[in-house]
Amino acid sequence: MEVIGKEVILGKVGAVYGIKGWLKIHSFTDDQEAILDYFPWSLKLGNNTKPVEVTDWRKHNNGLIVQVAGITDRDVAQTLVGSEILVNEDMLPDLPEGEFYWRDLIGMAVVNTQGYNLGVVSDLMETGANDVLVVKANPNDGFGKKERLIPYLFEQVVVEVSAENKQICVDWDPGF
Repeated sequence: MEVIGKEVILGKVGAVYGIKGWLKIHSFTDDQEAILDYFPWSLKLGNNTKPVEVTDWRKHNNGLIVQVAGITDRDVAQTLVGSEILVNEDMLPDLPEGEFYWRDLIGMAVVNTQGYNLGVVSDLMETGANDVLVVKANPNDGFGKKERLIPYLFEQVVVEVSAENKQICVDWDPGF
């Protein structure tokens, strides 16, 4: 398989399910079954990455289980537990103007409307009500902050996202 773009993480392999080598999957897609729209998968554990083929899948309780080609033994499947599920970023759909994948926001600088450098986005969290930017504070922060949690509320808190400048402008008090 030729890799055109870089690979992105869409989920993670959870526990082994049953004795025939099925695996529980933790999908990072909005709709958990949407992970099954993106193939081929590669599984990455540590520094090892290997392509896999999903031959079957099922809903199980509130999650998904999958069967991987060539794996029919629980002990062999156990070696894949904890693997990240990767797909080529070119498989992901283009988003409408003004929308971003979380992976695009991570690493962006965050400044407030007064130009104060609040830090860099290190992660995002889903809270149910809205997504939250986890911002690792500037080490020279005069407010003693190591991390800030800033709601990703466009036009209320998030004023602008500039992909070109890798910067997010927010209406946020640096003391929070």
